[in-house]
Amino acid sequence: MSNTDSAARYSRGAIILHWLIALLIIGNFVGAWISEDLQRDQKIVMMGYHKANGILILLLTLVRIGWRFTHRPPPLLESLKAWEAALAKVTHTLFYLLMLAVPLAGWGLHSAFGKGKPVSMFGLFDFPALPVGSDKGTIGLFHELHEVTATAMLALFVLHVVGALKHQFADRDGTMRRIAPWG
Repeated sequence: MSNTDSAARYSRGAIILHWLIALLIIGNFVGAWISEDLQRDQKIVMMGYHKANGILILLLTLVRIGWRFTHRPPPLLESLKAWEAALAKVTHTLFYLLMLAVPLAGWGLHSAFGKGKPVSMFGLFDFPALPVGSDKGTIGLFHELHEVTATAMLALFVLHVVGALKHQFADRDGTMRRIAPWG
């Protein structure tokens, strides 16, 4: 089997979930950065979308984990060096952990800061708050957890993109075709 065989590709569901979650994560980073320079009323609207997207990322990640357990991913390419295969496995595991941790910490922050107010899901329905305290210590803990895990997510994202570009342009091994939506 060649590196670009259709059998070596991820399933359609895995590809859709990969790119949908990736776009939502990128959108949430961009939205958070943009909101820092907005006036208060605009910032509140932007952060409302940020929170709803975060809950959506959390839910889609749970779907993705379920998909991963029920649909075996293609094996890693045999051409990978041992350190590349190990790094790929560690990176994927950390991504799953962070795709859970970042939105959970954000949800906890919203729940604590908002004193139990639910998250509005784009004005369509409310997602309940977590049962957490609303004291300064709890708010500070969730804020710090959200920022640290989001920063780790950003660093991992950069590593992931650099690795994908290396495989695409230096190794030319067909790795990106396995997850590309147009393959």
